Amino acid sequence: MSVTISRVLARTLSSSARRWKDPWPLPHTPQHIASTVTPSNVVPPQPIPRPNESIDTMRARLVYQSRKRGTLESDLLLSTFARDHLHTMAIPELSEYDKLLDESDWDIYYWATGNRTPPDRWASSPLLQKLKLHAKNEGKVVRSMPPLS
Repeated sequence: MSVTISRVLARTLSSSARRWKDPWPLPHTPQHIASTVTPSNVVPPQPIPRPNESIDTMRARLVYQSRKRGTLESDLLLSTFARDHLHTMAIPELSEYDKLLDESDWDIYYWATGNRTPPDRWASSPLLQKLKLHAKNEGKVVRSMPPLS
């Protein structure tokens, strides 16, 4: 009886890869890039108006939003970018970064890493160019999540 059970189990395990594809493909694989595309007819959300927000409060909010994206890849990329660049940005550039953060995590990540072409609204953005340069990590800096303080 144990021989029969082991044959059935072996047959089930060996054929499972053929029956089901991985529902969570790894980032940078063609399957993941294709499955995370935001449809072109989806309009990005409008940022919440914050009429009396000070520049320091805005920077603090953007640091937090850069850290807490939902995917580790985006969290790491955007939090280190925020740490390195937000303190030098003026209000117009901070507002543009705020709008960028309203985009899908995987879209931002793949635009920055060059695996996906950004839409026209971001294609010529100097901010996205800065983010792409940051993502290249030409200095080969070992990056980790910066502290919140």
